[in-house]
Amino acid sequence: MNKIKNIGVLTSGGDAPGMNAAIRAVVRAAIYYDLKVTGVLRGFEGLVHGDFIDMDRKSVANIIQRGGTILKTARSDAFRTPEGREQAYQQLLKHNIDGLIVIGGDGTFTGANLFSTEFNFPIVGLPGTIDNDLQGTDFTIGYDTAINTVINAVDKIRDTAESHDRLFIVEVMGRDSGLIALRSGIGVGAEAILIPETNIGVDGLINRLENGRKDKASKIIVVAEGDEMGAFNVGEVLKKRFPNYDIRVSILGHIQRGGRPSCMDRVLASRLGVAAVEGLVSGHSGVMIGQVNRELVFTPFDHAIKHIDAQEVSPAWLKLVEILSL
Repeated sequence: MNKIKNIGVLTSGGDAPGMNAAIRAVVRAAIYYDLKVTGVLRGFEGLVHGDFIDMDRKSVANIIQRGGTILKTARSDAFRTPEGREQAYQQLLKHNIDGLIVIGGDGTFTGANLFSTEFNFPIVGLPGTIDNDLQGTDFTIGYDTAINTVINAVDKIRDTAESHDRLFIVEVMGRDSGLIALRSGIGVGAEAILIPETNIGVDGLINRLENGRKDKASKIIVVAEGDEMGAFNVGEVLKKRFPNYDIRVSILGHIQRGGRPSCMDRVLASRLGVAAVEGLVSGHSGVMIGQVNRELVFTPFDHAIKHIDAQEVSPAWLKLVEILSL
């Protein structure tokens, strides 16, 4: 017999385009299965303080196209403590919430995994992060929108670069993962891509520029923010080595988190949101729902969270970058 009657839903960690589409899918799927839905405001911080709202069809009307998250998100120092998690558990009991759906990334799932284990509380996660750095899903919610945002921005930068014969170093998000830089760098035809998973080094970067086409009117180097050199240091090194280059640095920053989610992110979020509700109802807990080879799969939180092997980039991708940069 199904014991889930009231599902709580929250978003945590960095916001990602498509989170609202996921919330919408969770609420509508819950209503379809005749369940109550309770929204938790400000992530785990709201969970600790009982910042809850009842949700219905009207609550999620006209949000599928909106970026950000209507439930808000915030860091929670209180939830990191045993006392804070106990308080959160008591809030769930007080409001008769039987299961929880959390939307976020590895930090979110780390907290959810600990909480689920401590209190034997049913939790299913949805991968909502622009970094695409979780195992158990081919793509995370927000990743497709983020790389398209980068491509649109760099295409505009390329116009200026060509007009002035400039070399632009563009820094994109990716403190621990270079997947945004890798995909968007290939998409914009970058001369070089610097990511934390593999470092071509100063000599490698200089060699690539020296052996590239000399007649190109513009050059783009994409750097993940987690790369050990950093965009500004790369700029300083290249200015000394190539004094004739007109070199500029552009930091794209938080524009990568915002904006209307792409169709891919809306559909992915919708599919995973419905599956999360169905998974919770059928007894799944302590797992993330993802999509691998177009099939839905459940992955335990401790396996979904970043591992060393998740940080490896296929040599085939690196060879592709080298070939296309000629």
